[in-house]
Amino acid sequence: MRVAFVGKGGSGKTTLSSLFARHLARQGGPVVAIDADINQHLGLALGLGSDQLPPPMGLAITQIKDYLRGDNPRIPSAAAMVKTTPPGSGSRLITLDDPYFAREHATTVPAVPGLRLMVTGPFSEDDLGVACYHSKVGAVELFLNHLVDGPGEHVIVDMTAGGDSFASGMFTRFDMTYLVAEPTRQGIGVYNQYREHARDFDVPLAVVGNKIHSEGDVAFLREHVGDHLLVTLPHSPAIRAMEQGRPFTLDDLEPEGHRALGVLRDHLDAQTKDWDKFGRQTVEFHTRNAHAWANRATGQDLLQQIDPDFVYGRRPTLTTR
Repeated sequence: MRVAFVGKGGSGKTTLSSLFARHLARQGGPVVAIDADINQHLGLALGLGSDQLPPPMGLAITQIKDYLRGDNPRIPSAAAMVKTTPPGSGSRLITLDDPYFAREHATTVPAVPGLRLMVTGPFSEDDLGVACYHSKVGAVELFLNHLVDGPGEHVIVDMTAGGDSFASGMFTRFDMTYLVAEPTRQGIGVYNQYREHARDFDVPLAVVGNKIHSEGDVAFLREHVGDHLLVTLPHSPAIRAMEQGRPFTLDDLEPEGHRALGVLRDHLDAQTKDWDKFGRQTVEFHTRNAHAWANRATGQDLLQQIDPDFVYGRRPTLTTR
C-alpha cells in the first residue's frame, strides 16, 4: 500500500509521516519512506543526521530513467523519458527491495529496523531561479509509476506543502492520501482545496486532525470536514521533544498517539488496491503532459510511449542489471 501525507506548511505532516513509518515498521513488513517535500526534514524526524541521508534521487534522474526504461522499445533513450512516462513491455518494473534503488538511493534507519529512507534532495544554488521543485519530484513519480508493491508492503511519501502537491500527477499514485489539518481556518482552507482536486480525480482522502487541545478543536474540524475526519491527535509533549531534537522512540509516545497510528494502519490496510484505476490515471496524466509541454520539450510524440497491452500490477521477475 502507498500513502501520501499532505497538508499546509507547519501542519505536522512530516512528523506524522515519520511516526506512521515507525509504526508500520514495528508491525513488520518492508517500509520505505520518501521525502518529497522541498524542505527535506523527514530524515531529521526519523533521527538521522544530514551526513546519514541517502544520495538524492533528484540528482540522478537521468540514471533512474535509464534504469527504469529497461528494454522498452517505445523509449529509445533516457532523454525521451519524462516524469509521467508509463511502463510498458520491456520496462523495468521494481519492488520495494529493488537492488538498484536499495544500493543507490536508500538508507536504513538504525533506530527503526525494517525502515528505509529515500529523498528527492533539496534545491541547490544551481536550481534557484531556473528550475521548479517538480523536476526533482519527477524521480519519485517515475519510481512510483514502475513500482509493483505487494501485500504487507508500505510506501509513505511526505509530499510538498499546500496545493503544490497537485502540480503534477503524482497525487494519483497512492492508495490513500492523509491530509494533516490543524483546527484553524487556514487548515480548513487547504482541506477545501484538496477535497476539490481529490473528488475530480477519484483520489481517496481522509483527514487527520493534529495539534488538538480540546473537544472544541475536534468539533471545529468535524463541522468543516464532516466524515472525512478519520482520527485526531492531541498536543503531545513527546512529539514536541522529538521535534526539539531529543532522543525519541515510539515507546515515548502517549497512548492517544498509539491509538491514532493504529487507526491509520487499519484504515490504510482496509483499502483495495485498484491497479486498473492506477493504469488509467497513469495514461491520462502522461497524455495531459505530452500535450501541455512534453512533446514540445522532447521533440517527440510521447503518446507513442503508451503500451495499450500493458497490464499493471504484475510482479516483476528478478533482473541483475
